[in-house]
Amino acid sequence: MEQPVTVGRATRSRGAESEASEALADLVGESLTARVTLDEQGRVTGWNTGAERLLGYPARQMTGRRAADLLAEPIPVRGGLPTLAGLPRWNGDVALRHHDGRKLTVRVLAHHREPGTGASAWLLLSALTRGQPRAALDESLVSWSFAQSPCCAMAIYDTHLRLRRANEGMERTMALTEEEMLGLRVSELVDSEAGERAELSMARVLRTGEPQYEENYLRAPGESREHAWSVFESALRDAEGTIRGVCLSAHDMTEQFWARKRLQLIAEAGRRIGSTLDVTRTAQELTDVTVPALADFVSVDLLAALDDPPEPRAEGLPADGPLLLRRVALRSVTPGAPEAVVAPGEVDSYPEGSAPYESLRAGQATLHEVTDPAFTAWLAHDPARAERIRAFGIHSVMTVPLVARGTTLGVVFFVRYRNPDTFRHDDLVLAGELTARAAVSIDNARRYSRERATAVTLQRSLLPQRLPRQAAVEVASRYLPAGGHAGVGGDWFDVIPLSGARVALVVGDVVGHGLHASATMGRLRTAVRTLADIDLPCDELLTHLDDLVARLSVEEEGGEGVETSADVGATCLYAVYDPVSRRCCLTGAGHPAPVVVSPDGSVDLIELPAAPPLGVGSLPYEATEVVLPEGSLLVLYTNGLIEDRDGERDLDSGVHRLREALALPRALGFARAGGTPMAPALDALCDAVLADLLPQRPADDVALLVARTRALDASQVATWAVPDDPSAVAQTRKDVVAQLERWGLSDAAFVTELVVSELVTNAIRHAQPPIQLRLIHDATLICEVSDGGNTAPHLRRARTYDEGGRGLLLVAQLTERWGTRQGAWGKTIWAEQTLSLQ
Repeated sequence: MEQPVTVGRATRSRGAESEASEALADLVGESLTARVTLDEQGRVTGWNTGAERLLGYPARQMTGRRAADLLAEPIPVRGGLPTLAGLPRWNGDVALRHHDGRKLTVRVLAHHREPGTGASAWLLLSALTRGQPRAALDESLVSWSFAQSPCCAMAIYDTHLRLRRANEGMERTMALTEEEMLGLRVSELVDSEAGERAELSMARVLRTGEPQYEENYLRAPGESREHAWSVFESALRDAEGTIRGVCLSAHDMTEQFWARKRLQLIAEAGRRIGSTLDVTRTAQELTDVTVPALADFVSVDLLAALDDPPEPRAEGLPADGPLLLRRVALRSVTPGAPEAVVAPGEVDSYPEGSAPYESLRAGQATLHEVTDPAFTAWLAHDPARAERIRAFGIHSVMTVPLVARGTTLGVVFFVRYRNPDTFRHDDLVLAGELTARAAVSIDNARRYSRERATAVTLQRSLLPQRLPRQAAVEVASRYLPAGGHAGVGGDWFDVIPLSGARVALVVGDVVGHGLHASATMGRLRTAVRTLADIDLPCDELLTHLDDLVARLSVEEEGGEGVETSADVGATCLYAVYDPVSRRCCLTGAGHPAPVVVSPDGSVDLIELPAAPPLGVGSLPYEATEVVLPEGSLLVLYTNGLIEDRDGERDLDSGVHRLREALALPRALGFARAGGTPMAPALDALCDAVLADLLPQRPADDVALLVARTRALDASQVATWAVPDDPSAVAQTRKDVVAQLERWGLSDAAFVTELVVSELVTNAIRHAQPPIQLRLIHDATLICEVSDGGNTAPHLRRARTYDEGGRGLLLVAQLTERWGTRQGAWGKTIWAEQTLSLQ
């Protein structure tokens, strides 16, 4: 049944076309033009009645004959007609022979048709009405065409720039008749800057004779809204070429103007929206682009559910109750945005039936005039919003859902009140396009913010939650995550108490950013703590850490991840400070050199041997040892503090600025009062350094660790050389008890005597001389026995009838902690007791 209907329709269509063609033929008078068609060989294929009237030959005699037989004279083109085959068109006078033998000179227009169209190669035309005198009707047609031209508003001005003629379009535009405008200047008809500019252009036409062009956007007196006009001014000359007046024609190009403005706005939005991965700033960029180009007030409201960690539902509407939206950005043509009912950061409630609720429910942009019944019903329950609408004269509103990747994020409000034109469908389409672009950028920023928050949480959980108490140094630290596109990195720091009242200070930086860098940082920090716990020397510790990073690189390279060996690497600085000797041992692996601020205020870099970052291998790490006076500041940091990723500041200038910040004679610096040095507050000093060196949003992670050194007084340390003789143990115990009494630590004498006896006895029996005993009295009591042997003791479980093997177990039970460390010429066994508060 489908096919007959289709055929019938096609038949009716062809019939209608045939009737229209016949009507057109009757209208134009087909016989008033001589029409002849030729093939490529120049033979006649078509001959109409007009050709018969012109030359007297009927069609039956001419079909198939050579057209050249009709020439009375050769065509004034070299080679004759066949040479014209390469031209798309030809026109000129041709001498032809009439059927009765007389010669006729005929003006011919010849069209050369493209091959393959199925039509004859040439179409020759000549008007039979040519040469007839012009009728009075012709002049009337000219006059009528000027007056009734529908395409533009036209006016004619004399040489004094006074209006002489105006067509109907100009009368409509100016809301005046030609008679009412007669004799007035254009600046008097249009009382604005546009009228003055047009008059200056017309004067230039009179002076130079050259046409002028300009574009205006204004509301003419006869128009209800502003229009875009393209204005042409051209000279009117008489037969001798003398300028007798100026013609002004104004074309209404409002639709083209707004189409161009929309394209420009879309291009501007593509350039400006999404320049950062910040939700608030991206939303603000949308409002900045669209005000005042599209609306007088724009706000971006996101679902309050986005504040929660779980992914919001795709439909964006609550299961029950009102819709809660948080305002994240707004912009207005009025400073301060007084028309806004909700301030940025606040949450507002929208009931069912409100414009944003229904827009999100339908998933479509909606356009409202404030007089619409649905809009009025909503405002009846929202007096605050209704009052602002009345006060500012708001007349139309658009609500456009923010949807990206199938998830509803919120809604954008577009409002007009200063612009008198209400929103139209084209505006709604444009708002939807701009909002869709912004939605993707906002969703990208939201996802990035969520991932970054996860990475920051992970990294902060891997960093020290609070720095441990120890006697060697006073410390303060800061960690700032990157504020730009780079994301959270792998910077870390640590403070590790060591045996003998010493302390290890660590700062490191893992290559890369994101969760992977944070996880790698956690593994390296754990490894450093483990290696530090066995009291490895600085250079050996970094060598072991280098091996670990190299193994991590191999694991990543062989895995399914995208990381490569070049992606797993780190820099590190490891320092150990001894408050007894005031010596500090430092080793670096591709890390910025530390800074020392002496008690006198001088600032110096500690030069470390050049060394590659961790994971590169092939080169040994060397340790540097310096003596730090009590009260010195040791400043360790990552490269984010001194380097600028944008290239505006190099490493040397960054170090110079850091030294200047630490050397400033401020209240935070070293001052003297009554001859006693006053130590600056380290936390305040950290804040001041960061404020001096970093922008508000640093481009890279920054870790800063500042340590003020302390020194133990000689009276807090007691040392004895122990003879390599078992009989010396008794005297050693007596010396220890006497020293404890001088320190007022008689309560610790029993345990200390047992520990000393066990450690010294083991050294005499199993180790090599020289043997030395050292007691350190600080916050804890530390007992150290050093010998020349390299064999480390270890705990073992003694059997019931064994005579020995219980000594170290006893030491471990009686003390807080114990251990052993290797030195350059032997080892040291130590045990640490907690002192009871007096």
